[in-house]
Amino acid sequence: MVSIRLSRGGAKNRPFYHVVVTDSRSSRDGRYIERVGFFNPLARGGEQRLFLDSSRVQYWTANGAQPSDRVARLIKDAAKSATQLSIAE
Repeated sequence: MVSIRLSRGGAKNRPFYHVVVTDSRSSRDGRYIERVGFFNPLARGGEQRLFLDSSRVQYWTANGAQPSDRVARLIKDAAKSATQLSIAE
């Protein structure tokens, strides 16, 4: 099964995650099919906390990829912030 999940990077005590599409049998930080975004939980100031390529996420979910619980929440947050930005304009 293909899944959309987080792959950890960054230094010790400074996590940085890539949102990747991968085979569910691959290890957490192992081989992936495509990188579709990133999540920086420690973003401060002008740093971007979350970026998702929504068209690619939508493509993969339409083709059967299952997002992990955390990624599903991030997708929901990204959609929510995108609508708030469009309303503010």
